Amino acid sequence: MAKIILTHEVTGLGAPGDVVEVKDGYARNYLIPRSLATPWTKGAEKDVTAIRKARKAREIATLDDAKAVRDSLESKAVVITAKAGDSGRLFGAVTTAEIADAVKASGAPAIDKRKVEIGQPIKALGEYKVSVRLHADVAAKVTVKVVAG
Repeated sequence: MAKIILTHEVTGLGAPGDVVEVKDGYARNYLIPRSLATPWTKGAEKDVTAIRKARKAREIATLDDAKAVRDSLESKAVVITAKAGDSGRLFGAVTTAEIADAVKASGAPAIDKRKVEIGQPIKALGEYKVSVRLHADVAAKVTVKVVAG
């Protein structure tokens, strides 16, 4: 087992700044090459406080604030315009960054693109439900409408 420090949120494993133990291959072949984690050392333990401090600055402070943001996100649909062919298929796919930008443009509070979870790639025109993790206990289901542009 390898002891690592997460530098980004990994679903099902932990949040930035968490020290976790995972299998050697998972750490060596997946987490560390993708810069999702760093190996744990006594010197790197000092970085944990810096990572946690940066996470606190980005996070929504309280559960009530997160619920208020969730209600505002779920109350209206987010519209994204994308180039599409005659059959309605997109040239490319809608990314989490585009969804985060569209949420911000709609007047809702800015969200981090890493908090947006898309179940299946959005590659056609239509309406989709996307999950946004706002807080450890709060997730919002945002309606995304993809229209031809």
